[in-house]
Amino acid sequence: MSVARQGVLLGVAAYVLWGLSALYWPLVEPTGAVEILALRVLWSPVAVGLLVLAIGRRRQVAAILRRPRDLALLALAGVLTSANWGLFIWATMSGHVVDASLGYFITPLVSVALGVALLGERLRAWQWAAIGLGAAAVAVLTVAYGGLPWIALGLATTFGAYGLIKKRVGVGAAEGLMVETAVLFPFAVVYTVVIQASGQATFGHVSVANTLLGIGSGFVMMLPMLLFSAATTRIPLSVVGMLQFIEPVVQFLIGVLVFREVMPAARWAAFGLLWVSLAMLTAEGFRRQSPASAADPAPRRSSRSSRTASSAVRDQEGRP
Repeated sequence: MSVARQGVLLGVAAYVLWGLSALYWPLVEPTGAVEILALRVLWSPVAVGLLVLAIGRRRQVAAILRRPRDLALLALAGVLTSANWGLFIWATMSGHVVDASLGYFITPLVSVALGVALLGERLRAWQWAAIGLGAAAVAVLTVAYGGLPWIALGLATTFGAYGLIKKRVGVGAAEGLMVETAVLFPFAVVYTVVIQASGQATFGHVSVANTLLGIGSGFVMMLPMLLFSAATTRIPLSVVGMLQFIEPVVQFLIGVLVFREVMPAARWAAFGLLWVSLAMLTAEGFRRQSPASAADPAPRRSSRSSRTASSAVRDQEGRP
């Protein structure tokens, strides 16, 4: 088997496992979403720490701790990704898996919009059209829901902002994730102690299975993280960027086929608009990478560009 094919298979496996995490969190009930998030923050440094030791990144972690700017940015990134995960966990436990998948479908469009607004990037006509269709999809859902699809927008905005920050820091996956989770660790400890002392905690009080699943909340990311890291060394980022859509597709299928979430006509219409939008964004990315377009002058795009569907990768340091 060729190295490139190995990389594709590793990437597919990573994204499928990330998508399947939507099935994990409901298993931890009756533990609530906030307590699960705290458990995840408690156990993630342990899981990531083992990964850091295994791949020999201790010096890189120590170097980050000596750079106040990077440390502050990673702390902010940790807050954003925790908010993202907390909302995702709540959504999967509350019958909103399809809305969660919508959020991760929207994320590339939000990332492009942030690049324009904050980094001064210039877009081509097809990219503007893609963003317009994405906005139309949100408008359709707003009318259908009687309000903004806040779950999807919350997930897309927090993760888009997270990706923007991580591009400004530019640290490796394992060491960045180690610092992010370690920064939030004390807050998770305080929260856990408070709810344990007040008798509101479920962790350790329901069953052995529930306790083990709670501990597993920090480790559930390690296997896909390792697979993803292995994939990125074998295939171009453009390919990895295309594979990123596997995750929300898996989540969408879980929501519709496993949890039997209702899909009225308006929701199908919104998803249809969004999928056309992403196809346009992807096609434009491939066109820009073709030899013919490489010779043409292109609009300026920052080296810290936010991710597009085909030319950049979802920063999986934020998808543990």
